[in-house]
Amino acid sequence: MKQFVITTFLGCLLFVTVKGQSDSLSTNKTGWNFGVLPAVSFDADLGFQYGGLINLYEYGDGSRFPLYNHSLYFEISHYTKGSGIFRFYYDSDRLFKGLRVTTDLTYMPEQAYDFYGFNGYESVYNKVWEDDENDETDGYRTRMFYKMKQNMFRFKTDFQGAIGHKGWQWIAGINMLNFDIGSVDIDKLNKGQDEVDKLPQVEEQPGLYERYVDWGLIDDQEANGGFIPELKAGFVYDTRDNRPNPMQGVWTEAVLVAVPEFLGAESGFTRLAVTHRQYFTLIPEDLSLAFRVGWQQTLSGHVPFYYQSQVVTSVMTGATSTGLGGSRTLRGIRRNRVVGDGMLFGNLEARWKAVHFNFINQNFYLGINTFMDAGRTTALIDVKKKVMSINEPMDDYFDFGAETWHLSYGLGLRIAMNRNFIVAADYGRAANKQDGESGFYIGLNYLF
Repeated sequence: MKQFVITTFLGCLLFVTVKGQSDSLSTNKTGWNFGVLPAVSFDADLGFQYGGLINLYEYGDGSRFPLYNHSLYFEISHYTKGSGIFRFYYDSDRLFKGLRVTTDLTYMPEQAYDFYGFNGYESVYNKVWEDDENDETDGYRTRMFYKMKQNMFRFKTDFQGAIGHKGWQWIAGINMLNFDIGSVDIDKLNKGQDEVDKLPQVEEQPGLYERYVDWGLIDDQEANGGFIPELKAGFVYDTRDNRPNPMQGVWTEAVLVAVPEFLGAESGFTRLAVTHRQYFTLIPEDLSLAFRVGWQQTLSGHVPFYYQSQVVTSVMTGATSTGLGGSRTLRGIRRNRVVGDGMLFGNLEARWKAVHFNFINQNFYLGINTFMDAGRTTALIDVKKKVMSINEPMDDYFDFGAETWHLSYGLGLRIAMNRNFIVAADYGRAANKQDGESGFYIGLNYLF
């Protein structure tokens, strides 16, 4: 029986104002506002999901609106078979004078985390191996072939301060991540399944992760995860007129990340990330064009495989920052499809605020966006020499020299309250079936 996923958000939105609102439908907001988004879903393998999120904004006397003084974000959601998101995020430029502070505390257990190998198209994706509509004679292996278990803990705090010239800022921070990696817990996922829908045990049908460990492409010391103490410093140039959805301005950053062994890392390394974002007004207040170009490169040392998919950024707009592929980078392309020692990606969006309206004493707009995403590896993880020494056929798994651009395109819908709390839905399609077929994503905020 084919795996199926149904996602339903109970109620479109629940918006509440708890303090300091006038009786009129004014533009400026004061005091505390918050948006709530409950979520219920069902996945044939992961089980039922339940939970939701709440984002609180404090606008003070409203003189800075749509800028807020403090933003507090809480998300708790859990699948009955173990996966989930438990997250707190705080953002403020009023906690300390002259500083913007962002703090993220997240625990994300994932029973079926995506793993497609390294170097993009040089790792072959075979849909038949995970498609249970095919039987074993047609090539089906297991729905979990491109999955592994990953439980990630993250504590991240960043500081930004002005340098002197308008728009220029310094950034510094620390990010502590811990990864618990392993094979998918087949017994847990099989619980409650009909016999015909049960997954084969890993010993009977190993997935790609188990094969990489067996082939020595993933080092035994890294195979179970590890600790990443990340120190970050860099520069930011930011002239956006509105952080959640700018109509004009530039947001550019260069960030250097260092992970030293003396703080407990399995191996030390440095990585540089440069990202440029720019926004153009086509129709005042209603239509804009936005693009993002990002590049990151390992400069020194050895990056553990479980960190290779992390995309370095100064500000997180969602619970995850991985790729390339998935909701935060290349929409419509399988998550983590493109992983390398160097990665280049770009996004182009046309954003239209189609309808403005007032409802329950709040200011709303309904937005529609079209997009194109592209990315590729620019520096390969060195696996070819190891693969060549393996005494078994490898053509089904590797196609060396095949890496090129990964492309996707699609449409999105946004519902924004008070220009800050933005519920997002995107549907993207991959241009190459080696990247999958399509993806549908529901979450918060514009991509950048």
